Formats: sequence, C-alpha cells, structure tokens
Amino acid sequence: MIKTILATTALAFTLTFAPQAFAQEAAALPAACQATPAQAAPMGGDMGGMNHDADEAHTALMAGMDTMNANMMAGATNPDIDVAFVCGMIPHHQGAIAMAKAELQYGKDEWTKAMAQKVIDAQMQEIADMTKWLENHAK
Repeated sequence: MIKTILATTALAFTLTFAPQAFAQEAAALPAACQATPAQAAPMGGDMGGMNHDADEAHTALMAGMDTMNANMMAGATNPDIDVAFVCGMIPHHQGAIAMAKAELQYGKDEWTKAMAQKVIDAQMQEIADMTKWLENHAK
C-alpha cells in the first residue's frame, strides 16, 4: 500500500513538473499537427472526460486513446521504474495499433495506409518483446 502511495505521489510529481522539462520535445510537433482553435474544440471519444462529437473515422481513430491513457497511467505507477516504463509503453503501443487500424479502415491515402501497417507490425513485435521482458524481470 505504501509503495502504491509513493509511486502515485511520484507520478503526480512527475506529471506536474515533467511538462516543463519536456517542453522542447513538444515544440517539435510539426505545424500541421498542432491544433487550431477549431480543431481544439471537443471531438469524438471521451478523451479525458470531455464530451465530443466527431465523425465515425475520427471516433475510431481516438477510441483506443482513452483506454491507452488509463492503462499507461496505471502501468507507470509500478514502483520499479524499469517495470513502470515497460508497463506504460505496452498500452502506448496498443494505442498506436488502434490508431493504425482506424487509418486502415477509413484512410484514403496509400502511403498513410502502408505506414499504418508498418506501425501495426512494429508495435506488435515490440509488445511481444516487452511482454517477454516482463515475464523474465517483473516481480
């Protein structure tokens, strides 16, 4: 119980102060990927409890992100930082797979669909690698 409280406190501390530490990385987002005021308005999916309206394709694109975020936060609370990293990365990769599947279903551009398939293939292998590592290292 104390380990969980300490891990949760550490995670809260990290989430409070990490944004400043990683601001340069966030600034690297290409301009086309940055939300305009119209794009920042609520869209489909829960996305952190916000109520949204979106078309079927965008709802599918974002559907796995709520689960991903909750599972990443849960995994990151493990007291062992190595295990926390891996347990946070698995749902992160699962979220990437969910987004890629939405692209395959609704996308129109052949390059982005091919990229989505590459994402699925790579992320599935990495999830398998991380799961195997957990089996051997997590206590």
